Amino acid sequence: MANTHHDEHHDDHEPVVYPDGALYGVLAEYDTPGELMDAARKVRDAGYTEFDCYSPFPVHGMDEAMGIKRTILPLIVFGGGVTGLLGGIFLQWWMNAYDWPWNIAGKPTWSIPANVPIAFEATILFSVFAAFFGMWILNKLPQVWHPFFRSDRFARVTDDAFILGIEAKDRRFDHAATTKLLTDAGAIAIEDVHYEGDPARKTMPKWIIAFIVGSTAFALIPFAIAAKARNSHSNQPHIHLFPDMDFQPKFKSDTAIDLFADGRANRGEITGTVARGSLNADDTFYRGIENGAWTTGFPKQLEINDALVKRGQNRYNIYCSSCHGFDGRGSGSVPQRVQAAGGAWQARNLVETGGVSVSMPNGQLFNTITNGFNTMMGYAQQIPHADRWAIVLYVRALQRSQNANLDDVPPNQRGSIR
Repeated sequence: MANTHHDEHHDDHEPVVYPDGALYGVLAEYDTPGELMDAARKVRDAGYTEFDCYSPFPVHGMDEAMGIKRTILPLIVFGGGVTGLLGGIFLQWWMNAYDWPWNIAGKPTWSIPANVPIAFEATILFSVFAAFFGMWILNKLPQVWHPFFRSDRFARVTDDAFILGIEAKDRRFDHAATTKLLTDAGAIAIEDVHYEGDPARKTMPKWIIAFIVGSTAFALIPFAIAAKARNSHSNQPHIHLFPDMDFQPKFKSDTAIDLFADGRANRGEITGTVARGSLNADDTFYRGIENGAWTTGFPKQLEINDALVKRGQNRYNIYCSSCHGFDGRGSGSVPQRVQAAGGAWQARNLVETGGVSVSMPNGQLFNTITNGFNTMMGYAQQIPHADRWAIVLYVRALQRSQNANLDDVPPNQRGSIR
């Protein structure tokens, strides 16, 4: 039985019979973008609403010519962004401040600055999803069944054709009148486009169905492999596609190796290291503690002499003088710059009579250099243990020199002092 189409403007006549199938719409081709835009204006002014224009590239002003109104897509994108923002903030608050609060150095479990990056990324992610899927939904895509796609003339729209298509479902559509309108608007060719088969059935091409089925089955393969691995047992090692450090080349302690002249893989102890479990073997040298209290002396490993004092002076000038000054009075270059900028900060005076540093035990002074105090950073990573003790020795010499009196001068040299 032939498909028929009833025109609203021909209700009092016999139904129009289309031997090629039910009419979907009419395609009109125009020679230039300007002619296409003029035709769009005329079709819009004639009251048509179910039509669209197709061109190989965007034509500026076409939306206005067609009477296309602003869509709600920006509002959808905005809604997606707000959802992502609030969702990202809530997710981090829930995990960090409510479900599993974790005290890290006394920092707050939740604060805005620390959570800005994730909230920002969630905002962008949801906005992109809203824009992508919103565009597809508003445009009723995909329409792989679309009758226009089966027209050879329409296939040229991605190359050099400028086409206007009017759908037969438009309330103003009348085949003869619509064709005359498009012809009068300058169309160089007009083509009727029909459904293939039943118009009520919008059949997807078989190759697309096959692709969806195949890609879905292929995507399930990793999950099937993971499920099999979780429910199987083997005495063989797993296959490592990325071995990383699981199979790194290495040599055990008592094996031979031709890389070194002595042929031994075991290279012995590295200078400056402490054996595991032996860190507290000498608390005086490593921590400045003797019999559970700060030591007032120096470790037995050190030989107190002029060379050690000079070494301490060298290390002090490098690491300490910038704040405490070369004379130890706390007026180094850094405090001077702070004061020049209007600040009032000054480093601790190390040589002041009766000051904290003068009365501080050697072990405590060593610990301060190691771990820092207040705004002073620790220098354990930069200064070895022996050099820290050398600095302590030099600070003591500096304090003695800055607070010397006549009794510190040998009797046979006091006469030379003026």
